[in-house]
Amino acid sequence: MYKWILPSLSEILAENQSSVAECSPAKAERQWRVSLAATEHLLLNTLAPASVDTTQGLILAAPAPLFSQPKLTQSLQTVTFTAKPFNPLALMPFQMPDAMPGAGYANAFVNEEIALHESVLPLLAADPLGAEQFCLVFTDKFRLVLVLATHKNGKKTFSFSFEPEVVQQAWRSLGARVMLANPEFFARLDALVEEYSPVAPDYRIMIEFSQLLLQELTEPEEIRDSLLGTGDKENNPCPMPNSQSSIPNAQSPNPDVELLQAFAHEVRTPLTTIRTMTRLLLKRRDLDASVINRLKVIDHECTEQIDRMELLFKAAELETTTSAKSSKTQLTPMSLDQVLQQSIPRWEQAAHRRNLTLNVVLPQQLPTVVSNPTMLDQVLTGLMENFTRSLPAGSHIQVQVIPAGDQLKLQLSPQFGCKDSNKAATPATPPIRKALGQLLMFQPETGTISLNIAATKHLFQAIGGKLIVRQRPHYGEVLTIFLPLEVSNKQKPVVKS
Repeated sequence: MYKWILPSLSEILAENQSSVAECSPAKAERQWRVSLAATEHLLLNTLAPASVDTTQGLILAAPAPLFSQPKLTQSLQTVTFTAKPFNPLALMPFQMPDAMPGAGYANAFVNEEIALHESVLPLLAADPLGAEQFCLVFTDKFRLVLVLATHKNGKKTFSFSFEPEVVQQAWRSLGARVMLANPEFFARLDALVEEYSPVAPDYRIMIEFSQLLLQELTEPEEIRDSLLGTGDKENNPCPMPNSQSSIPNAQSPNPDVELLQAFAHEVRTPLTTIRTMTRLLLKRRDLDASVINRLKVIDHECTEQIDRMELLFKAAELETTTSAKSSKTQLTPMSLDQVLQQSIPRWEQAAHRRNLTLNVVLPQQLPTVVSNPTMLDQVLTGLMENFTRSLPAGSHIQVQVIPAGDQLKLQLSPQFGCKDSNKAATPATPPIRKALGQLLMFQPETGTISLNIAATKHLFQAIGGKLIVRQRPHYGEVLTIFLPLEVSNKQKPVVKS
């Protein structure tokens, strides 16, 4: 039940997201700051070059304007909501680009105090929305809502959503407040919101947002504040809680993990919707062959990214457990042959897309291993995807599966350049990777974000296996996976009577 006549934005997001949880003020505020920085960069990357006569989006924010980059202030209409007891600007008419001239001293005062594309609106003192900092973004490319809420018990929650329906509900809640106070202004603002249709964003937008989000996680906050122009405590709507907050992860229990889980959830949801709609279209019999092929490509891309997000989510989930043993999934005897029949074609596709060749060597009969069938397929495919992204075009990948005592050994090794034995082999140059928080690595050459080695090893431990990574001068990075064999496949001890 809502606490007031109209729901607050945090209540709307809490109804639509089961992952929102209360946390310490310092952690929630850091999540808010990091997400705002990522949003600003996303806007800078997706908006067209600024034009004086063109408005490319709308920002609804509280309790103060959030973005100061000239490109954004020129391209975006900004409306700020405030719960201050008295604000002379709150009584002024909303400044629209097509505002009628001749409004006298009032409009002249507004023009002096704020930019043409900025306005301020009041919130009632009793409105619980006054205890929330929020940002609603409306553009042609995406819609986004971010909310930092302060609760009566002193705890705070941060949440965000790209889902069009959630953003639309947030706007309805805000719009109802505006309509009660100023019906004429609401009609004009509602028309402006409707210019940006509530469609699900391209999955690449959310992938870019995730990259920006994770980059911000590893950047010292004092540097980020200076870049965003928020270093002044008096003007900063989200001041630093203490001097140690400028150090990433200081006094904060795994904020990277929580943000990664939240983002993985946000990415999977719209992609699952897109894939469902695509598969429904594929059932139609009146489609052209070229359309069907393109839909299959969409389905494949969605499935690939959904699987990646599930792995990221699972890796983040495992980091919250006390040990790998306590976090193991349900392990059962399974046929590795069946898993490889499904996986190898995907490995070949991943290699082919990057101009690589792949050779898989299997024994005549594959033994039964003990693992988690669903997760093993996902983890192996994710590992192969990251492995192929780290190799230069023209490389060859050798995959060999052989028994090794009471385990099954699966080894991935690259081969570079010419195979002529008369020529000296050139040492392989390992790819450049940079750490992004506690779980991820970023490869600047390809723009690839993947789980780091420690997180990947933790995943293999959760499914009963073990991953070993070795760097060999002439072969590059060699990955070796060990999976336990079923008891019936192991050599039984001889019992003497």
